[in-house]
Amino acid sequence: MKLTQPLFPVSLLAFAIAAQAGASVSVDEQKAVSEYLNRFYQNTQEVMNEVPAKYNLDGEKIEPTSVFTKEQIESNDFVLEKDAVRKDIITQTSKTKKGDKKPAPIKYNDNPARLVDGGNQLIKNIHTMDAKKLRSAKLAEQPWSDTYWPLYKGALGDRYGDPGLGYQNNWYDYWTYANQTNPPQNYVNNGNIDALSPSEKYDLLVGDSNYTLTKSMWDMGKGYFDNNGSVERWMGLCHGWAAAAYMLPRPKDTVTVKSADGVDIKFYPSDIKALGTLLWAEASPRTRFIGGRCNTKNPDQDENGRVKDQQCFDNNPGSWHQSVVNQIGVSKRSFILDATYDYQVWNQPVYQYSYTYFNPETKKAFNNAKDAMIKLADFSRDKFKSYRGNATYVVGVQMSITYMVETSATHRATDAARYDGKTQVRYTYDLELDAQGNIVGGEWYNNRHPDFLWTPGPDGRAMSMYNPGGTWQKGQPIPNEWKAYANYVSRYDQPLTSIVEQLFNWSAGQ
Repeated sequence: MKLTQPLFPVSLLAFAIAAQAGASVSVDEQKAVSEYLNRFYQNTQEVMNEVPAKYNLDGEKIEPTSVFTKEQIESNDFVLEKDAVRKDIITQTSKTKKGDKKPAPIKYNDNPARLVDGGNQLIKNIHTMDAKKLRSAKLAEQPWSDTYWPLYKGALGDRYGDPGLGYQNNWYDYWTYANQTNPPQNYVNNGNIDALSPSEKYDLLVGDSNYTLTKSMWDMGKGYFDNNGSVERWMGLCHGWAAAAYMLPRPKDTVTVKSADGVDIKFYPSDIKALGTLLWAEASPRTRFIGGRCNTKNPDQDENGRVKDQQCFDNNPGSWHQSVVNQIGVSKRSFILDATYDYQVWNQPVYQYSYTYFNPETKKAFNNAKDAMIKLADFSRDKFKSYRGNATYVVGVQMSITYMVETSATHRATDAARYDGKTQVRYTYDLELDAQGNIVGGEWYNNRHPDFLWTPGPDGRAMSMYNPGGTWQKGQPIPNEWKAYANYVSRYDQPLTSIVEQLFNWSAGQ
């Protein structure tokens, strides 16, 4: 009988319901596993180097845009650009060394217990995961989407709601429009405060006639423009957005506040998100992370396309699997993923997951590990035999991940989850198990997989270098003693934590 539904991907919602109910693997899911494995075993190297297809939640294939240029993608220069950003996220030194043709067990810098909440109670056993019905889960609160506030537009200096702005070609054109042709004070004098950028509104709020925070925003890109004649479009505050999206509540409503001079200023949800993004980009606490920092554009591969350099192999599928299940399924809190060699995935907060098992020898799909796992000694198709560690069993996994993606800033008066951007991608790998079913390692069936995972701790708070006490009463200007602190920290690209968090709380109705 001809199937009338798409074979891949299966609706994540339907998959989740079936998984939690313990239903048999569907025909569509079996087809998805078989189709991928057939291609994988027929042309392993080609499949290993594919960019995983991305889908919307209706199962329709999408073509996500990339912040990197065609030249950066084709040359793999984007790998180096990503690594430069990671240096600001990593807060401790990796203890691993490079290796070649070695087993890939879970290493110190890839230990999921170092990432997830309650890591000392990490569930490591695949059978326990099944017994606790953890094959699918989603967060109760969806992380919110926003733009990454690119530097070539002036970061938070971007007057995204100004109808006269139009489309500019580069940083200099945006800078000229906002600072020479149409300086912010003109808008204030004309009563057109609504059209100002988030940082300009903030400067008015704190009584800073020098627009210090706005100047800091433009200076973020100025050095690149002065040195190179351009500002790369990938440069922005995506790492700040990714963390703020679930560490701060969703701004739901527009908040009107008084400037230092008693003038009303509307902060739309996008304006408030912008300030939260900047705060978490520039004043974030220490983060938890696992995975390696591979800064090799084209790491050596074996005859099957498998990366040989262990620094570039991270993170291990066993670590990835435990991280997803324990953080989303058990702790019910997001984390951020980055796939080094996938130019379409970079600092994305995870929202939802679901997976099915497969027997890597027979290519048959199952809804529990017990039926899918085989003895490693019986795995005759194994493309990664020489890399295997000290395992007894192996089981295949095909996991669908839904993560949040950036959207455009807007003067929409209210915000809700339906306006967010989400993308679904499927990753295929196997897990190496000991005799009891504990995860001890694994192998990816695609090189463009998540390999750097991070999150602030559950009690993390982004704190500006100074943060005065006191209370900001709604309908009143900020306290006088806050103004000097705000003007000072603006020079270091930071808004005051007290101001940002109060705007978020008012907008979220807290």
